[in-house]
Amino acid sequence: MSIVEESEFKGNAMIVLKNNEEDQYPFQFGVKKAKLVLENIEAIKKFVKKNDSSKE
Repeated sequence: MSIVEESEFKGNAMIVLKNNEEDQYPFQFGVKKAKLVLENIEAIKKFVKKNDSSKE
């Protein structure tokens, strides 16, 4: 299960997504990119469905 944390970078709020506690390269982004993701969530879901080769 993934881990979600909040952080800060140069005074800006960030969300940090980790695969696990030992994840050395977490995925992190700020409010501007989070809004972009939310606006395009259906396209992202379609992309994952089309291209996901894992059996998870």
